[in-house]
Amino acid sequence: MDELDHSLISLLRTNARMNIADLAHKLGVSRGTVTNRLRKMEDTQVIVGYTVRLKPEAEPERIRAWMGVLVEGNQTRQVIASLLGEPGVSALHDTNGRWDLLAELEARSMSELSQVLERIRLISGIRSTETSIHLTTYR
Repeated sequence: MDELDHSLISLLRTNARMNIADLAHKLGVSRGTVTNRLRKMEDTQVIVGYTVRLKPEAEPERIRAWMGVLVEGNQTRQVIASLLGEPGVSALHDTNGRWDLLAELEARSMSELSQVLERIRLISGIRSTETSIHLTTYR
């Protein structure tokens, strides 16, 4: 990937619905160049999809939380596979510091969040977890 690819990705992060003509104009290249770059990044799975981001206020009933996960011994891969299969985990991050993994959780109610936490606690290879509920998002 070169600087043009990085600039294209930056524009798409700002607005994934920006049309090819606008992308080309902002980048100072032809529409064909943008189309070819996008196709290449999609084919090589640099870009794996396009999504919609909602302001947290748009889904006030949605409960979001962070969970720090401490993995027991050498079981990180098994724990990651299990967490990726958990529908309440919206994103999973490898990290350093106190926790081995950081999971973003989403639920429609406190009851549903409780069920997600219970299922995660049963995953073999997890030594301990700590969960913090998102109260307000500023950015």
